[in-house]
Amino acid sequence: MEIDRADVVAEVAAAFAGYERALTDGDAEAICGYFWDSDRTVRFGLADHQYGLDEQRKWRAAQPPLPAGRRLVETRISAFGPDLAVVTTRFGYADRAATGRQTQTWVRLPVGWRIVTAHVSEPAPDLG
Repeated sequence: MEIDRADVVAEVAAAFAGYERALTDGDAEAICGYFWDSDRTVRFGLADHQYGLDEQRKWRAAQPPLPAGRRLVETRISAFGPDLAVVTTRFGYADRAATGRQTQTWVRLPVGWRIVTAHVSEPAPDLG
């Protein structure tokens, strides 16, 4: 198995950039277009979860836009062969440090690269 083929990493980077653009634009339809259209798609959010793309479409339609100034740090793409990649990144907003974490598994499907599972989290505030 080839790890981190340059062409695969570049394709996933482009797809991920499109996803991020849709996310910061608040374009729910475009965001969902980056996910596998299946009832097996899973997304765990900060205080939510969706099983299947239909649940995510409903959830996305009801969400307010993200705060302005979203930025990513330490984005990494690891590709495994020609058809699977994992994207990890940390995110923050203009008024706070980059503390959020995001992981996506991307698979090349007949329709192109799609997210099949995603997890978004923020660590609990340090109480100590």
